[in-house]
Amino acid sequence: MIDIKRVRADTPACANIIHFNNAGASLVPNPVHSAVVDYLELERSIGGYEAHAATQPEHAALYDNLAKLLGAKPHETAYVENATRAWDMAFYAFPFREGDRILTHGPAEYVSNYLAFLQQAERRGLVIDHAPSDGSGQVDVDALERAIKPRTALIAVTHVPTQTGLINPVADIGAIAKRHGIAFMVDACQSAGQMPLDVAAIGCDVLSGTGRKFLRGPRGTGFLYVSDAIIERLDPPFIDLHSARWVAPDAYEFVPGAKRFENWESFFAGRLGLSAAIDYALGIGIEAIEARVQTLAARLRDELGAVDGVTVADRGARLSAIVTFGKDGEPAPALAARLKRQGINVSVSSLGSARLDFPQRGIESLVRASVHYYNTDAEIDRLVEAVAERPA
Repeated sequence: MIDIKRVRADTPACANIIHFNNAGASLVPNPVHSAVVDYLELERSIGGYEAHAATQPEHAALYDNLAKLLGAKPHETAYVENATRAWDMAFYAFPFREGDRILTHGPAEYVSNYLAFLQQAERRGLVIDHAPSDGSGQVDVDALERAIKPRTALIAVTHVPTQTGLINPVADIGAIAKRHGIAFMVDACQSAGQMPLDVAAIGCDVLSGTGRKFLRGPRGTGFLYVSDAIIERLDPPFIDLHSARWVAPDAYEFVPGAKRFENWESFFAGRLGLSAAIDYALGIGIEAIEARVQTLAARLRDELGAVDGVTVADRGARLSAIVTFGKDGEPAPALAARLKRQGINVSVSSLGSARLDFPQRGIESLVRASVHYYNTDAEIDRLVEAVAERPA
């Protein structure tokens, strides 16, 4: 069981605000803050290169922590400055040929990922195929398998979309990808830190994630998993003296493992902050975190659904910590701004980030309230009361 008093004491901002924007960026706990600030102080005291050299064991521990978080091997993990760039580094490394096909679940796909699909389709003559949703709103797994074509080169899906609470059944998709010998890529940006991730159980070849959301790490931190089984097929879109070695005047070779997707220059304080965040989450227990956030989110959905004029918009057979809703007569941006004035942080999901989802449902925008384990029932009560109020 999670010691809520302790984790809230580790999170000083809980005393000042009600934070339901964890799908944007969670509140950072004291150990993460200390890891970043202490390293910056060391840089200020002895120099940037010198600080890095003096803390090599701590930096190496990041890969061990990523491996524990993902059920991977340390050398299959990489630190990247954010989740989008981590995803891009892998996606743009695939050796696509004209006529190859990408299979995805459009309503759940993250906008940046889909923009990359569109760009590569235009540049390289690729085809984007869509697996439909089932009756619950998640990807229709049987239909996805039927959508596989002879030139399907990649299945790429988002585990938990940014604009709704569903959880896509990635392990079921992974089994299909393996059966057909197709590479499988998972965006775990919103799932890392709020539910267990085991790359072997998922069956993915590539997985990307961020530190700032449910892992409670600093902004500007992300990670990438690339399996040993696929890495030699991938050609990183750009390299430097960290990711490759200049072995002769006219030759280079990649460094072993996923570090070939990293950069030489890096936010080293952020690396230590991300490592501390993973260590903190693992110390609490990812299964315990998942149980609590799902309980809190279910309660929030029930209570919001009982408010006159409020519609909860989440779909999916399994639901996550993300709760989306709208209120009659009060546009989502206005409602979010009103809540902000009352010390309640939420965010807004808009049409521009969900063009394959919101138009089908007649939605322009929604309020997104995302819970985390340090939130309380009293905070949920306050949010629901504030939503129910008439705007001034």
